Amino acid sequence: MELKLDTEKFDELQQLFVRELSEQVRFKLAQNGITGDQLRDLTLEITFSVASSIDDTAKIEVDGVAVSPYLTFRTADEELTHCGENSYGHEVVADINKQMFSK
Repeated sequence: MELKLDTEKFDELQQLFVRELSEQVRFKLAQNGITGDQLRDLTLEITFSVASSIDDTAKIEVDGVAVSPYLTFRTADEELTHCGENSYGHEVVADINKQMFSK
């Protein structure tokens, strides 16, 4: 497996990934009766929390073992694309949430 540095492609894929996470959160909350401002706010909070964990900003430690995820995307059969540092999806959650709920 080849690890390829491509920040533009990574950014594009990360945006799509965070949007899909947010859509899934919104769908599950709505499916369980959450509506209106509460749906918008909970979607934002949950998606931000999940994205922060993926981005390794949550500082996860379990039983003394540090868990440090590093996000990559499969862009070909034997190729993973990364951005050269930790992902930063949590930074785009608010904008994505705003777009989702302005429809």
